[in-house]
Amino acid sequence: MKRIEVKLALPVVAPLLDVIKGMADSLRRSLAAPLGLTDLDAEFGSAWADELVTAQNEDVKALLALFNDDFFADGVIAFDEDNAEQIVRATAAVRLRLRELYLKALGDETLESGSVELEHLEPTVQKAFMCYLFLATIQELIIQHLDSSILES
Repeated sequence: MKRIEVKLALPVVAPLLDVIKGMADSLRRSLAAPLGLTDLDAEFGSAWADELVTAQNEDVKALLALFNDDFFADGVIAFDEDNAEQIVRATAAVRLRLRELYLKALGDETLESGSVELEHLEPTVQKAFMCYLFLATIQELIIQHLDSSILES
């Protein structure tokens, strides 16, 4: 089984974990990407959305689990075929919520290029942007270094 271990600087990552936890709380009752279920039966649409929120919460829980006691002891997180798909979905959900709540004014092109002058941003937006980039890096690591077939299931 392929496995990626990444050593992270705790002083850099710890503040970003606070942002991720805040977004996890924000995602607890609503989808990161709302569904347009207008032409579905209301009861069916509600049940489907509830299932998706539950799955999203499980994904975010898996992401947060990377940052457990072992992480705080050695600074290492690990991705493998068992958790990669969940982590990619969770990072996408958190990034979407960050974009919606804090980064909308930056625009998609700026967000994806990463070309932002941090010193010109408010501290809250700076932290959100750094978290956005951190999660993008996690996604890229998984996609580049683990067999892409695990992401297609």
